Amino acid sequence: MVTIRSSQKFFTEEEVSSLTGICLEHLRALAGIRHLGFFIEAAQLAGASAIEAAQTAGSQALEVAQFAGARAQRLFTASDLFIVTALFTRCEH
Repeated sequence: MVTIRSSQKFFTEEEVSSLTGICLEHLRALAGIRHLGFFIEAAQLAGASAIEAAQTAGSQALEVAQFAGARAQRLFTASDLFIVTALFTRCEH
């Protein structure tokens, strides 16, 4: 049973992982297969434009921009959280 605040509408990957006991790798795989959660589109768009700008600026800036784009996360709703809880058990590793 997962208990959450009624005022909280969205949960990050880390929050879902800690609430459900599912590791991030398994959570990301399950979310991709079951189409749960949604990406933070602003971060993705910012990452893409930062990569384009960094390519003109130099290699060090490009590395930083690629790292920022790779860190784009999913946000989960409370409904997604309950679905994840029902479909997947806690990780044992």
